[in-house]
Amino acid sequence: MNILRGRNAHLMSFGRTLLIVLLLAVCAVTAQDVQTLLKEAEAGDALAQFKVGLLYQEGWGVPKDSAEAVKWYSKAAEGGNVRAQFNLGVIYDTGAGVPEDDAEAAKWYGKAAEQGFSSAQFNLGLMYSNGLGVPADDAVAVKWYFKAAEQGHVQAQFNLGVMYDSGTGAPEDDAEAVKWFRNAAEEGHVPAQFNLGRMYRNGWGVPEDDAEAVKWFRNAAMQGNTIAQCRLGTMYDIGEGVLENDVAAYAWYSVAVVSGNALAKVLFVDSKKETLTQAQFEESQAMVDEIIERIQKQKAEKAE
Repeated sequence: MNILRGRNAHLMSFGRTLLIVLLLAVCAVTAQDVQTLLKEAEAGDALAQFKVGLLYQEGWGVPKDSAEAVKWYSKAAEGGNVRAQFNLGVIYDTGAGVPEDDAEAAKWYGKAAEQGFSSAQFNLGLMYSNGLGVPADDAVAVKWYFKAAEQGHVQAQFNLGVMYDSGTGAPEDDAEAVKWFRNAAEEGHVPAQFNLGRMYRNGWGVPEDDAEAVKWFRNAAMQGNTIAQCRLGTMYDIGEGVLENDVAAYAWYSVAVVSGNALAKVLFVDSKKETLTQAQFEESQAMVDEIIERIQKQKAEKAE
């Protein structure tokens, strides 16, 4: 779920973090491997129990069986295996093979988080942000986002930036917001790139710098963020951070429409088109085609 925070900054939950998959030479799991792991698991080896749970979860060398996966993850989690604790949290969080149970999810995220597992810390922060399985408590959410962010968890860095930006769960602190937005933005986190552009555009936590704002809006826009595409169009439209350029402004407004922002057509495209000559319009359309091609190419490269 997405929670709208102050000054148009977004705290994005990103759904639930995916289950950890421990590489087990998947292509070569034999019946003997399964029997060996089962023997070790039945003898109380927590790592073996986790691996057996994973085999049943994925159907590697055994029939896929969610109930068996939960059974072995539970044994491993009780034995202190942090990955099993995290996986159990996700299973209860999403209702994958068990009834959805936020309180049970928070319990297992908490155990893994206390062991320093950054994804569990992030997910636990989300539970406190949204009051799922625990009382809503933004200050506690900030605590867990901070722990995950310090370990380089990019989504936690972004969420922490939003909390400082909006003064939610911590005193409003633009400089801290910029710090965490920047950390996430430099790792390619698109909403963080857009928010960092906002901070430079408005001089919040950093000296106002339109050229730097354009840089970060462009980074987000080239990854398909339609709000950044509109904002970049505006920067060209009024000549802030770049030379005023009606052709480029119309192109970026149009890219936002092509990318799915229907409101951009009503707010920007129709009125801007009236100011262009036929030659400028054709030049802008060629620019749109080039930008869309580059965006699609970047997405394809990222997916590989």
